[in-house]
Amino acid sequence: MPGKVLIITYYWPPSGGAGVQRWLKFVKYLRSTGWEPVVYTPENPEFPAIDDTLAEEIPTGIQVLKTPIWEPYQLYKKLAGVDKDQKVNASGFIAEKKGTGKIQKLSVWLRGNFFIPDARKFWIKPSVKFLSDWLKENKVDAIVSTGPPHSMHMIALGVKKNTGLPWLADFRDPWTNIDFYHELKLSARADKEHHRQELEVLNHADDVIVISNSMKSDFRKIKDRNYTVITNGFDRSDISKTDIVKDKAFSISHIGSMAKSRNPENLWLALADLKKSIPAFGDDLVIKLIGTVDFAVIDSIKKHGLFDNLEKVDYKPHDEIIKLQQQSRVLLLVINDTPNAKVILPGKFFEYMASGRPILCIGPQDGDAAEIIMQTRSGVVADTGNYEDIREKVSSLYKNYREENDDVKAEDLMKYSREELTKQMAARLDNLQN
Repeated sequence: MPGKVLIITYYWPPSGGAGVQRWLKFVKYLRSTGWEPVVYTPENPEFPAIDDTLAEEIPTGIQVLKTPIWEPYQLYKKLAGVDKDQKVNASGFIAEKKGTGKIQKLSVWLRGNFFIPDARKFWIKPSVKFLSDWLKENKVDAIVSTGPPHSMHMIALGVKKNTGLPWLADFRDPWTNIDFYHELKLSARADKEHHRQELEVLNHADDVIVISNSMKSDFRKIKDRNYTVITNGFDRSDISKTDIVKDKAFSISHIGSMAKSRNPENLWLALADLKKSIPAFGDDLVIKLIGTVDFAVIDSIKKHGLFDNLEKVDYKPHDEIIKLQQQSRVLLLVINDTPNAKVILPGKFFEYMASGRPILCIGPQDGDAAEIIMQTRSGVVADTGNYEDIREKVSSLYKNYREENDDVKAEDLMKYSREELTKQMAARLDNLQN
Protein backbone atom coordinates (compact mmCIF):
# COMPACT_ATOMS: atom_id res chain seq x y z
CA MET A 1 0.00 0.00 0.00
CA PRO A 2 1.33 3.47 -0.82
CA GLY A 3 2.12 5.73 2.09
CA LYS A 4 4.35 8.67 2.97
CA VAL A 5 7.80 9.22 1.45
CA LEU A 6 10.57 11.50 2.74
CA ILE A 7 12.50 13.11 -0.14
CA ILE A 8 15.99 14.46 0.59
CA THR A 9 16.97 17.03 -2.05
CA TYR A 10 19.32 20.00 -2.18
CA TYR A 11 17.48 21.65 -5.09
CA TRP A 12 13.99 22.92 -4.39
CA PRO A 13 12.12 26.11 -5.34
CA PRO A 14 13.11 28.89 -5.51
CA SER A 15 16.11 27.12 -7.03
CA GLY A 16 16.23 27.46 -10.79
CA GLY A 17 18.22 25.37 -13.24
CA ALA A 18 18.12 21.74 -14.23
CA GLY A 19 18.69 20.12 -10.83
CA VAL A 20 15.31 21.08 -9.39
CA GLN A 21 13.08 19.86 -12.19
CA ARG A 22 13.15 16.09 -11.72
CA TRP A 23 11.85 15.82 -8.15
CA LEU A 24 9.72 18.94 -8.31
CA LYS A 25 7.77 17.16 -11.07
CA PHE A 26 7.69 13.83 -9.22
CA VAL A 27 6.32 15.60 -6.15
CA LYS A 28 3.76 17.35 -8.35
CA TYR A 29 2.30 14.04 -9.53
CA LEU A 30 3.06 11.57 -6.70
CA ARG A 31 -0.21 12.15 -4.86
CA SER A 32 -2.11 10.73 -7.83
CA THR A 33 -0.31 7.42 -7.20
CA GLY A 34 -1.22 7.32 -3.50
CA TRP A 35 2.16 8.48 -2.19
CA GLU A 36 2.30 11.58 0.01
CA PRO A 37 5.66 13.38 -0.29
CA VAL A 38 7.49 15.16 2.52
CA VAL A 39 10.46 17.23 1.30
CA TYR A 40 13.66 17.88 3.25
CA THR A 41 15.84 20.67 1.83
CA PRO A 42 18.30 23.36 3.05
CA GLU A 43 17.03 26.59 4.52
CA ASN A 44 19.77 28.83 3.06
CA PRO A 45 21.39 27.07 0.06
CA GLU A 46 23.73 28.53 -2.56
CA PHE A 47 21.59 28.13 -5.66
CA PRO A 48 23.16 28.82 -9.09
CA ALA A 49 19.95 30.56 -10.19
CA ILE A 50 16.62 31.65 -8.71
CA ASP A 51 13.25 30.96 -10.32
CA ASP A 52 10.34 32.07 -8.13
CA THR A 53 7.80 30.85 -10.68
CA LEU A 54 8.59 27.20 -9.86
CA ALA A 55 6.90 27.50 -6.46
CA GLU A 56 3.62 27.42 -8.38
CA GLU A 57 4.38 23.78 -9.25
CA ILE A 58 4.34 22.62 -5.61
CA PRO A 59 1.00 20.99 -4.70
CA THR A 60 -0.98 22.63 -1.91
CA GLY A 61 -0.25 21.30 1.56
CA ILE A 62 3.07 19.57 0.82
CA GLN A 63 5.15 19.45 4.00
CA VAL A 64 8.63 20.93 3.48
CA LEU A 65 11.22 20.53 6.24
CA LYS A 66 14.19 22.92 6.26
CA THR A 67 17.35 23.25 8.32
CA PRO A 68 20.33 25.62 7.92
CA ILE A 69 23.33 24.60 5.83
CA TRP A 70 26.90 25.92 5.89
CA GLU A 71 28.71 25.92 2.55
CA PRO A 72 32.25 27.12 1.74
CA TYR A 73 31.24 29.38 -1.15
CA GLN A 74 31.69 32.60 0.84
CA LEU A 75 35.35 31.61 1.32
CA TYR A 76 35.64 31.01 -2.43
CA LYS A 77 34.12 34.43 -3.17
CA LYS A 78 36.67 36.13 -0.89
CA LEU A 79 39.54 34.31 -2.61
CA ALA A 80 38.16 35.12 -6.05
CA GLY A 81 37.40 38.73 -5.17
CA VAL A 82 33.79 38.50 -6.30
CA ASP A 83 30.71 40.06 -4.71
CA LYS A 84 29.26 38.03 -1.82
CA ASP A 85 25.83 38.10 -3.47
CA GLN A 86 27.11 36.75 -6.79
CA LYS A 87 25.89 33.26 -7.69
CA VAL A 88 28.55 30.55 -7.87
CA ASN A 89 28.58 27.75 -10.42
CA ALA A 90 28.69 24.82 -8.03
CA SER A 91 30.76 22.50 -10.21
CA GLY A 92 33.45 25.18 -10.64
CA PHE A 93 34.13 24.37 -14.28
CA ILE A 94 32.69 27.42 -16.02
CA ALA A 95 34.65 30.67 -16.03
CA GLU A 96 32.58 33.48 -17.53
CA LYS A 97 35.49 35.93 -17.37
CA LYS A 98 39.18 35.65 -18.14
CA GLY A 99 41.63 35.97 -15.28
CA THR A 100 39.88 33.57 -12.87
CA GLY A 101 42.03 30.58 -13.87
CA LYS A 102 44.24 30.28 -10.77
CA ILE A 103 41.38 30.80 -8.34
CA GLN A 104 39.22 28.38 -10.29
CA LYS A 105 41.94 25.72 -10.28
CA LEU A 106 42.37 26.15 -6.53
CA SER A 107 38.62 25.88 -5.91
CA VAL A 108 38.42 22.73 -8.06
CA TRP A 109 41.34 21.15 -6.17
CA LEU A 110 39.78 22.02 -2.81
CA ARG A 111 36.37 20.78 -3.93
CA GLY A 112 37.71 17.40 -5.06
CA ASN A 113 40.16 16.70 -2.26
CA PHE A 114 38.61 18.24 0.86
CA PHE A 115 34.88 18.46 0.22
CA ILE A 116 34.02 14.79 -0.24
CA PRO A 117 31.64 13.98 -1.77
CA ASP A 118 30.93 17.69 -2.41
CA ALA A 119 30.72 21.11 -0.80
CA ARG A 120 27.46 20.19 0.98
CA LYS A 121 29.25 17.62 3.18
CA PHE A 122 28.88 19.84 6.27
CA TRP A 123 25.10 19.34 6.12
CA ILE A 124 25.35 15.54 6.42
CA LYS A 125 25.78 15.03 10.18
CA PRO A 126 23.27 17.69 11.32
CA SER A 127 20.74 16.42 8.79
CA VAL A 128 21.10 12.80 9.91
CA LYS A 129 20.51 13.88 13.51
CA PHE A 130 17.59 16.16 12.66
CA LEU A 131 15.81 13.59 10.47
CA SER A 132 16.46 10.67 12.83
CA ASP A 133 14.91 12.68 15.69
CA TRP A 134 12.04 13.88 13.50
CA LEU A 135 11.25 10.32 12.40
CA LYS A 136 10.84 9.21 16.03
CA GLU A 137 7.69 11.36 16.13
CA ASN A 138 6.63 11.25 12.46
CA LYS A 139 5.98 8.09 10.46
CA VAL A 140 7.10 7.66 6.87
CA ASP A 141 7.17 4.50 4.79
CA ALA A 142 10.21 5.17 2.60
CA ILE A 143 13.14 7.54 2.04
CA VAL A 144 14.35 8.96 -1.27
CA SER A 145 17.65 10.76 -1.83
CA THR A 146 18.43 12.49 -5.12
CA GLY A 147 21.88 13.55 -6.22
CA PRO A 148 24.06 15.22 -7.12
CA PRO A 149 25.00 16.68 -4.79
CA HIS A 150 25.77 13.18 -3.51
CA SER A 151 25.85 14.43 0.08
CA MET A 152 22.08 13.84 -0.12
CA HIS A 153 22.77 10.11 -0.48
CA MET A 154 25.12 10.21 2.50
CA ILE A 155 22.37 11.82 4.59
CA ALA A 156 19.96 9.06 3.55
CA LEU A 157 22.59 6.43 4.33
CA GLY A 158 22.91 7.76 7.87
CA VAL A 159 19.15 7.87 8.35
CA LYS A 160 18.85 4.35 6.93
CA LYS A 161 21.39 3.05 9.45
CA ASN A 162 19.57 4.77 12.33
CA THR A 163 15.99 3.83 11.39
CA GLY A 164 16.08 0.84 9.05
CA LEU A 165 13.58 2.54 6.74
CA PRO A 166 13.57 1.39 3.09
CA TRP A 167 15.67 3.73 0.95
CA LEU A 168 15.64 4.56 -2.76
CA ALA A 169 18.73 6.37 -4.10
CA ASP A 170 18.07 8.36 -7.28
CA PHE A 171 21.10 9.32 -9.40
CA ARG A 172 20.42 12.20 -11.80
CA ASP A 173 24.11 12.11 -12.74
CA PRO A 174 26.95 9.66 -12.10
CA TRP A 175 29.31 9.98 -9.15
CA THR A 176 32.88 8.88 -9.94
CA ASN A 177 32.00 8.58 -13.63
CA ILE A 178 30.64 12.11 -13.97
CA ASP A 179 32.06 14.09 -16.89
CA PHE A 180 34.30 16.37 -14.78
CA TYR A 181 35.61 13.75 -12.30
CA HIS A 182 38.94 13.52 -14.12
CA GLU A 183 39.32 17.32 -13.73
CA LEU A 184 39.11 17.31 -9.93
CA LYS A 185 42.89 16.87 -9.49
CA LEU A 186 42.30 14.17 -6.90
CA SER A 187 44.96 12.72 -4.67
CA ALA A 188 45.01 8.93 -4.39
CA ARG A 189 43.47 9.26 -0.93
CA ALA A 190 40.62 11.48 -2.14
CA ASP A 191 39.91 9.26 -5.14
CA LYS A 192 39.73 6.24 -2.84
CA GLU A 193 37.33 8.06 -0.50
CA HIS A 194 35.00 9.12 -3.33
CA HIS A 195 34.83 5.49 -4.51
CA ARG A 196 34.38 4.20 -0.95
CA GLN A 197 31.39 6.47 -0.29
CA GLU A 198 29.86 5.69 -3.67
CA LEU A 199 30.13 1.94 -3.06
CA GLU A 200 28.68 2.27 0.44
CA VAL A 201 25.60 3.98 -0.99
CA LEU A 202 25.21 1.29 -3.65
CA ASN A 203 25.64 -1.44 -1.03
CA HIS A 204 23.05 -0.10 1.41
CA ALA A 205 20.31 1.48 -0.74
CA ASP A 206 17.32 -0.82 -1.13
CA ASP A 207 16.72 0.45 -4.67
CA VAL A 208 18.84 2.52 -7.04
CA ILE A 209 17.42 4.58 -9.91
CA VAL A 210 19.52 5.90 -12.81
CA ILE A 211 18.51 7.99 -15.82
CA SER A 212 19.99 6.07 -18.76
CA ASN A 213 20.96 2.61 -19.94
CA SER A 214 24.64 3.48 -20.24
CA MET A 215 24.62 4.84 -16.71
CA LYS A 216 23.12 1.55 -15.57
CA SER A 217 25.93 -0.38 -17.28
CA ASP A 218 28.58 1.85 -15.71
CA PHE A 219 27.16 1.46 -12.20
CA ARG A 220 27.06 -2.32 -12.61
CA LYS A 221 30.85 -2.23 -13.06
CA ILE A 222 31.06 -0.62 -9.62
CA LYS A 223 28.45 -2.76 -7.89
CA ASP A 224 26.65 -5.67 -9.56
CA ARG A 225 23.06 -5.26 -8.40
CA ASN A 226 19.66 -4.34 -9.79
CA TYR A 227 19.27 -0.82 -11.20
CA THR A 228 16.14 0.71 -12.69
CA VAL A 229 16.23 3.27 -15.48
CA ILE A 230 13.76 6.14 -15.09
CA THR A 231 14.70 8.95 -17.45
CA ASN A 232 14.01 12.63 -17.10
CA GLY A 233 11.01 13.89 -19.04
CA PHE A 234 8.70 16.72 -19.98
CA ASP A 235 5.52 18.05 -18.40
CA ARG A 236 2.63 18.37 -20.83
CA SER A 237 1.22 21.22 -18.76
CA ASP A 238 4.40 23.24 -19.45
CA ILE A 239 3.99 23.17 -23.22
CA SER A 240 2.26 26.31 -24.40
CA LYS A 241 -1.24 25.77 -25.75
CA THR A 242 -1.28 29.21 -27.36
CA ASP A 243 -0.01 29.92 -30.85
CA ILE A 244 3.75 30.24 -30.88
CA VAL A 245 5.34 32.57 -33.41
CA LYS A 246 8.56 30.97 -34.57
CA ASP A 247 11.69 33.09 -34.81
CA LYS A 248 12.02 34.90 -38.10
CA ALA A 249 15.76 34.21 -38.04
CA PHE A 250 17.44 30.83 -38.42
CA SER A 251 17.93 30.59 -34.66
CA ILE A 252 20.08 27.83 -33.23
CA SER A 253 19.39 27.86 -29.49
CA HIS A 254 21.32 26.19 -26.70
CA ILE A 255 19.57 26.14 -23.32
CA GLY A 256 21.65 25.77 -20.17
CA SER A 257 25.29 26.06 -19.17
CA MET A 258 28.05 25.63 -21.74
CA ALA A 259 31.37 24.69 -20.20
CA LYS A 260 34.65 24.54 -22.07
CA SER A 261 34.24 20.77 -22.47
CA ARG A 262 30.92 21.41 -24.23
CA ASN A 263 32.30 23.91 -26.75
CA PRO A 264 31.28 22.64 -30.23
CA GLU A 265 34.29 23.94 -32.16
CA ASN A 266 33.38 22.07 -35.34
CA LEU A 267 29.88 23.54 -35.29
CA TRP A 268 31.24 27.09 -35.17
CA LEU A 269 33.58 26.20 -38.04
CA ALA A 270 30.68 24.78 -40.07
CA LEU A 271 28.52 27.85 -39.44
CA ALA A 272 31.41 30.13 -40.46
CA ASP A 273 31.91 28.21 -43.71
CA LEU A 274 28.19 28.25 -44.52
CA LYS A 275 28.16 31.98 -43.82
CA LYS A 276 30.84 32.38 -46.51
CA SER A 277 29.35 29.99 -49.06
CA ILE A 278 25.61 30.81 -48.81
CA PRO A 279 24.86 34.52 -49.36
CA ALA A 280 21.76 34.73 -47.13
CA PHE A 281 23.02 32.45 -44.37
CA GLY A 282 24.88 35.11 -42.39
CA ASP A 283 21.87 37.43 -42.40
CA ASP A 284 19.53 34.64 -41.31
CA LEU A 285 21.71 33.07 -38.61
CA VAL A 286 21.28 33.79 -34.89
CA ILE A 287 23.15 31.73 -32.29
CA LYS A 288 21.24 31.91 -29.01
CA LEU A 289 23.15 30.83 -25.91
CA ILE A 290 20.76 30.93 -22.97
CA GLY A 291 22.45 30.44 -19.60
CA THR A 292 25.99 30.45 -18.21
CA VAL A 293 28.71 30.29 -20.89
CA ASP A 294 32.46 29.82 -20.43
CA PHE A 295 34.56 32.63 -21.90
CA ALA A 296 36.41 30.03 -24.03
CA VAL A 297 33.15 29.41 -25.92
CA ILE A 298 32.68 33.12 -26.62
CA ASP A 299 36.32 33.38 -27.76
CA SER A 300 35.76 30.45 -30.12
CA ILE A 301 32.69 32.12 -31.62
CA LYS A 302 34.64 35.35 -32.10
CA LYS A 303 37.54 33.47 -33.70
CA HIS A 304 35.23 32.08 -36.37
CA GLY A 305 33.69 35.46 -37.19
CA LEU A 306 30.31 34.66 -35.65
CA PHE A 307 30.17 37.19 -32.83
CA ASP A 308 27.75 39.41 -34.78
CA ASN A 309 25.41 36.40 -35.01
CA LEU A 310 25.53 35.72 -31.26
CA GLU A 311 22.66 36.51 -28.92
CA LYS A 312 23.72 35.83 -25.34
CA VAL A 313 20.78 35.50 -22.95
CA ASP A 314 21.11 35.26 -19.17
CA TYR A 315 19.14 32.77 -17.11
CA LYS A 316 15.38 32.88 -17.71
CA PRO A 317 12.51 31.42 -15.63
CA HIS A 318 11.46 27.96 -16.70
CA ASP A 319 8.17 29.03 -18.29
CA GLU A 320 10.05 31.52 -20.48
CA ILE A 321 12.59 28.86 -21.41
CA ILE A 322 9.82 26.56 -22.62
CA LYS A 323 8.51 29.35 -24.84
CA LEU A 324 11.99 30.12 -26.20
CA GLN A 325 12.37 26.46 -27.11
CA GLN A 326 9.12 26.44 -29.07
CA GLN A 327 10.07 29.65 -30.89
CA SER A 328 13.54 28.49 -31.95
CA ARG A 329 14.22 27.09 -35.40
CA VAL A 330 16.80 24.56 -34.13
CA LEU A 331 17.52 23.36 -30.60
CA LEU A 332 21.18 22.63 -29.98
CA LEU A 333 22.12 19.71 -27.74
CA VAL A 334 25.87 19.48 -27.16
CA ILE A 335 27.18 16.40 -25.38
CA ASN A 336 30.36 17.06 -23.41
CA ASP A 337 33.50 15.87 -25.16
CA THR A 338 34.52 13.84 -22.10
CA PRO A 339 35.21 10.16 -21.33
CA ASN A 340 31.61 9.48 -20.27
CA ALA A 341 29.96 11.21 -23.26
CA LYS A 342 27.76 8.22 -24.13
CA VAL A 343 26.11 8.34 -20.70
CA ILE A 344 25.11 12.02 -20.78
CA LEU A 345 21.38 12.60 -21.14
CA PRO A 346 20.53 16.19 -20.11
CA GLY A 347 17.15 16.88 -18.55
CA LYS A 348 16.38 19.66 -21.07
CA PHE A 349 16.62 17.09 -23.86
CA PHE A 350 13.12 15.76 -23.19
CA GLU A 351 11.62 19.24 -23.21
CA TYR A 352 13.43 19.78 -26.50
CA MET A 353 11.63 16.72 -27.92
CA ALA A 354 8.24 17.99 -26.78
CA SER A 355 8.75 21.44 -28.30
CA GLY A 356 8.08 20.42 -31.90
CA ARG A 357 11.39 21.93 -33.00
CA PRO A 358 14.22 19.92 -34.59
CA ILE A 359 17.14 18.93 -32.37
CA LEU A 360 20.71 19.19 -33.58
CA CYS A 361 22.74 16.90 -31.33
CA ILE A 362 26.52 17.19 -31.40
CA GLY A 363 27.86 14.08 -29.68
CA PRO A 364 28.55 10.36 -29.97
CA GLN A 365 26.24 8.60 -32.43
CA ASP A 366 26.17 5.53 -30.20
CA GLY A 367 25.28 7.44 -27.03
CA ASP A 368 22.02 7.40 -25.06
CA ALA A 369 20.86 10.78 -26.40
CA ALA A 370 21.47 9.73 -30.00
CA GLU A 371 19.56 6.49 -29.49
CA ILE A 372 16.45 8.31 -28.24
CA ILE A 373 16.64 10.94 -30.99
CA MET A 374 16.70 8.20 -33.60
CA GLN A 375 13.85 6.28 -31.92
CA THR A 376 11.61 9.32 -31.66
CA ARG A 377 12.67 10.95 -34.96
CA SER A 378 13.04 14.22 -33.10
CA GLY A 379 16.21 15.50 -34.77
CA VAL A 380 19.63 14.70 -36.16
CA VAL A 381 22.92 13.61 -34.62
CA ALA A 382 26.43 14.51 -35.79
CA ASP A 383 29.60 13.24 -34.15
CA THR A 384 31.62 15.88 -32.26
CA GLY A 385 34.72 15.34 -34.37
CA ASN A 386 33.03 14.97 -37.76
CA TYR A 387 33.08 18.46 -39.29
CA GLU A 388 31.69 17.32 -42.67
CA ASP A 389 28.70 15.62 -41.05
CA ILE A 390 27.98 18.64 -38.85
CA ARG A 391 28.11 20.96 -41.86
CA GLU A 392 25.81 18.68 -43.85
CA LYS A 393 23.28 18.42 -41.00
CA VAL A 394 23.20 22.20 -40.46
CA SER A 395 22.85 22.79 -44.20
CA SER A 396 19.87 20.42 -44.31
CA LEU A 397 18.23 22.12 -41.32
CA TYR A 398 18.75 25.51 -42.95
CA LYS A 399 17.16 24.27 -46.17
CA ASN A 400 14.09 23.12 -44.21
CA TYR A 401 13.94 26.51 -42.50
CA ARG A 402 14.03 28.38 -45.82
CA GLU A 403 11.26 26.14 -47.17
CA GLU A 404 9.16 26.57 -43.96
CA ASN A 405 9.29 22.80 -43.55
CA ASP A 406 11.02 22.57 -40.19
CA ASP A 407 8.30 21.36 -37.80
CA VAL A 408 8.94 18.04 -36.04
CA LYS A 409 6.42 15.68 -34.53
CA ALA A 410 8.34 13.28 -32.33
CA GLU A 411 7.11 9.69 -32.20
CA ASP A 412 6.41 7.57 -29.10
CA LEU A 413 6.89 10.63 -26.89
CA MET A 414 4.33 10.05 -24.14
CA LYS A 415 6.45 7.49 -22.31
CA TYR A 416 8.68 10.44 -21.37
CA SER A 417 5.83 12.49 -19.87
CA ARG A 418 6.22 13.40 -16.20
CA GLU A 419 2.93 11.66 -15.33
CA GLU A 420 4.09 8.36 -16.84
CA LEU A 421 7.53 8.60 -15.25
CA THR A 422 5.97 9.32 -11.85
CA LYS A 423 3.96 6.10 -12.16
CA GLN A 424 7.23 4.25 -12.74
CA MET A 425 8.82 5.88 -9.69
CA ALA A 426 5.75 5.09 -7.57
CA ALA A 427 6.01 1.45 -8.66
CA ARG A 428 9.57 1.33 -7.33
CA LEU A 429 8.40 2.85 -4.03
CA ASP A 430 5.62 0.26 -3.89
CA ASN A 431 8.22 -2.44 -4.40
CA LEU A 432 10.13 -1.26 -1.33
CA GLN A 433 7.19 -2.34 0.83
CA ASN A 434 7.06 -5.88 -0.55
